[in-house]
Amino acid sequence: MIGRDALGPLLPPPPPAPRAGALLVAHPSLVDPNFRATVVLLLNHSEEGSLGLVLNRPLVSDVADVLPVWHDHVTEPPHLFQGGPVGLDSAIGLARLPGDDGEPPGLKRLVGSIAVVDLDAPPEIVAPAAAGLRVYAGHAGWGAGQLDDELAEGAWFVVDSEPGDGFRGDTETLWRDVLLRQTTTVALAATYRGDPEVN
Repeated sequence: MIGRDALGPLLPPPPPAPRAGALLVAHPSLVDPNFRATVVLLLNHSEEGSLGLVLNRPLVSDVADVLPVWHDHVTEPPHLFQGGPVGLDSAIGLARLPGDDGEPPGLKRLVGSIAVVDLDAPPEIVAPAAAGLRVYAGHAGWGAGQLDDELAEGAWFVVDSEPGDGFRGDTETLWRDVLLRQTTTVALAATYRGDPEVN
């Protein structure tokens, strides 16, 4: 008889747990217009709730329209991005930091090379330390246990992020590209079409 431990390498690894720095990728069946085909970077996940930024919803407005002092420092294109449906009158800055050397002024390292920007800090101090910078209007938020419930319902895939995910020039294919780079059956979701006749 083969022991269970002997089968371990044959079983797929469990999906990553939701945590700061992970991505939530919308399941194709998620039809809420706020989150359909979105990729969300989790900034925080705890028993009290969760907060994240939608990475692939560019807005027509430029950063210059809202935070002109940051316009010359953001990654192209210089659009604002809609970070989610909550708090659209507020902004969150996201930066990519090269290396592992602490936290430069005005930046709080989230995980790895990803940091949150203090948009009240002088950009001429913050920007030189960043290899990428983007500004998001609003955020995605979940109350206590809400995200866990949505995960249990299969609304989201939880996957590891890569440093460039939040700073791509073209975000139109981000959802598909993140799915396709997975080495599990999650990648199959990238082939989904909205019309069930072609699935």
